[in-house]
Amino acid sequence: MATKVKLRSKQIAGNRQSLYLDFYPPIKHPVSGELTRREFLRLIVSNEIEHEEQKYLAENGKLRTRIVPVLDKRGEPKRIKLTPVDKNHNRETWQLAEQIRQKRENHLNKPEIYTHYEKEQLLLKEKGERSFIEYFRQLANKRRASNHDNWISAFHYLEKYTSGVLKFFEVDEAFCNDFKEYLLSTGSKRSNKRSLSQNSAVSYFNKFKATLKQAYKDGYFQTNLNAKIETIKQTETERKFLTIEELNRLAKTDCSLPELKSAALFSALTGLRFSDIEKLVWGEIEKVNGQGYYIRFRQQKTKGAEHLPISDQAYGLLGKPGKPDVKVFQTLRYSAYTNQHLFKWLVKAGITKEITFHCFRHTFATLQLTKGTDIYTVSKMLGHRELKTTQVYAKIIDQSKRAAANRIQLEL
Repeated sequence: MATKVKLRSKQIAGNRQSLYLDFYPPIKHPVSGELTRREFLRLIVSNEIEHEEQKYLAENGKLRTRIVPVLDKRGEPKRIKLTPVDKNHNRETWQLAEQIRQKRENHLNKPEIYTHYEKEQLLLKEKGERSFIEYFRQLANKRRASNHDNWISAFHYLEKYTSGVLKFFEVDEAFCNDFKEYLLSTGSKRSNKRSLSQNSAVSYFNKFKATLKQAYKDGYFQTNLNAKIETIKQTETERKFLTIEELNRLAKTDCSLPELKSAALFSALTGLRFSDIEKLVWGEIEKVNGQGYYIRFRQQKTKGAEHLPISDQAYGLLGKPGKPDVKVFQTLRYSAYTNQHLFKWLVKAGITKEITFHCFRHTFATLQLTKGTDIYTVSKMLGHRELKTTQVYAKIIDQSKRAAANRIQLEL
C-alpha cells in the first residue's frame, strides 16, 4: 500500500503556524523506530486569523492550554492584515513545504532511495536545531583588526535582541526584518541617551546578512535568506576637517601632550589613521636617494600593504630616529585622557569645531583635493580600496566652492 503524505499546519503561540507532514499509514520514526504520523518541518508561517491561548480542564483533571481563534463581535474569526513581506514569506514557505512533501512521498514509495533521503532529512533537522547565535559568534571571532570589533558589536546586538537563544529553524524573513527594525530603533551601547546611528545599523545588519549568506553555503538553510532581505540604506556622514589656517594655528599652539600634537599634525600631513600611527616603528620608515622619505607598512584596518611617500616636513615631526623595532610614538595611546588633551589643545588654538583625531585624516584628504591633487592619487594615498570611498571628500570641495561663490553679492 502506497504511503500518502499530506501537508498540514498546527497553531502555535504568537499567531503563527508550524508546518508538518501527515503520513497514512503511519511510518517508522528513523530514530526511535516507533510508528508515527507526524513530521514537523521546522517551517513557520504567519497566521491570517488571530489566535489566543485558552486554559481548560482536561478529563484527567489537569489544567491544559490550547490555542483557539479570537472571535469578533459577529462571532466570526478575527482576521489579521498581513504585510507584503509576511505574505511573500508565507507563499514561499508553503511552496518549500510542498516541495518537501512531494519529495518525501516519492521517496517513501521508492525504498531503494529512501535511506539516502532519510539521512538528508535527519541532517537538515539536526542543523536546524543548532544555535545561530553560536554560529555568528564563531564567524565574528575569525575576523581580525577593526573588522573583528565591528563583527563583535553586531554579535552583541543580536545576542541582546534574542536573549542569546536563537536556533537556525527560527531564522526566517520575518525574524530578519524584525531584527532590522530593532537595529534602527534601539539605543546605542555607548550612551543611554543616544540611538544607534543609521550607519552603525547598516554595518551591523550587513554582518548579519553575511552570516545568512555563509550559513546558506554551509547547508543550514534550504533557501538563500540573504538574497531576500533588503539592506539598510546608508546615510552620508559629515566629514569634519580643519582649514589650512586652523591647521597652522594648531601648529603654533603648545599642547600639554607634545607627542599627541606631533602625531595629529603627522596625520594631517600624511593621511594616516590613528591605529597606523600608533603602531608605526622606525624600521618602516626609509629614505630613497633622490626621492625622499617613504613609509612601508600594512594598514591596521584593511591589512593592505602600503608604500606611502611622506614630505620632509612630516618626517621632521617624528624626532630622533630609534632602533628598527622601536615605536616612533612611544607614549601615544587612544583613551579618554588623550581626547581631553586634544580638546584642550583645540580650544587653546581658538578652534570650536568638534574635532576628533580621525578628523586630521579628513583634513589631509580635503586639503589635497583643494590644492588640486587628483582624486585617484588621494585615494591611493589614503589606502582606500575603492574610489567611491574617496568621492565623499570631492563633495565637500564642491560644497566649499558653492559657499565661496555665494559670498560675493552685489547690491542691485
